[in-house]
Amino acid sequence: MLNYFKFIEIIISLQSIFISTMIPVFITLPSSNNLKYTIEFPTSWQIPVVILITLLFKKKIIYTSLIIYIFLGLFVIPIFNDGGSLGYLLTPNFGYILGFFPLITIIDYLNKEKKIYILKFLKSGILGISALHLTGIFYNLFQILFHKQVNIFLYNIGKYSLGKIGYHFLLLIPIIILIKGINLSKFRSL
Repeated sequence: MLNYFKFIEIIISLQSIFISTMIPVFITLPSSNNLKYTIEFPTSWQIPVVILITLLFKKKIIYTSLIIYIFLGLFVIPIFNDGGSLGYLLTPNFGYILGFFPLITIIDYLNKEKKIYILKFLKSGILGISALHLTGIFYNLFQILFHKQVNIFLYNIGKYSLGKIGYHFLLLIPIIILIKGINLSKFRSL
């Protein structure tokens, strides 16, 4: 039986995943003429939020939330980044949603540590994000083999992986700052 606290954790995780999908990443830099220069990243806060809630809750809670999120996106309401419904299974984006499962598994290994060092977090974060992108690439490869359109495969790798993976790595830095700010007891410098 699902107890009350686990239910609350699942709802919090699900809301975090859902809301972070819709928030674009902007960085504001000062300019020399008292104007602010804004840079927009071609991604959302979804990956950093999934990493953060994986550090805060147990893997089983995050898996449950992600399964509910996928179910809602496929069968109920279009909550994914580019829509939803069963037709979303045919897009390359769905492979990257499936890539959250290995990302969560890799980040969850940090929860077993007594202390989390910044370099260990960065290593796990880079490995987890790489696993997410590899899952998306393999899903895309499976689709291409099924439809026999190799030129689309190279385009999708460039658009969904090579064009975004660097930004995803950069978004590990705000997570470190946030974790240090909330003083997560097991997170240590170096």
